[in-house]
Amino acid sequence: MASEVVILELLKSKCIPILLYGLECCQLSNTDLQSLDFTFHRLFMKLFRTNSIDVVKDCQYYFRRLIKSKLDKFILRYNSVETRNPCTA
Repeated sequence: MASEVVILELLKSKCIPILLYGLECCQLSNTDLQSLDFTFHRLFMKLFRTNSIDVVKDCQYYFRRLIKSKLDKFILRYNSVETRNPCTA
């Protein structure tokens, strides 16, 4: 049984990069984004053994601060790929 800190660190170092790498080639619909959001909420609910969405959102806020630089890089890369015209490449 790993502690919450260990699980979050593994999530940050292993899962998030793989997920972001895989999402780079996908155009996500609102339904897809809601599904990812639901999964992220459930992960935190199970990890911290709570059903309180307020607790989950607080935990996610601080976790997002930890991975903000990775997300910022992903968004920059994603936007640059999306704005390029594949016919001119």
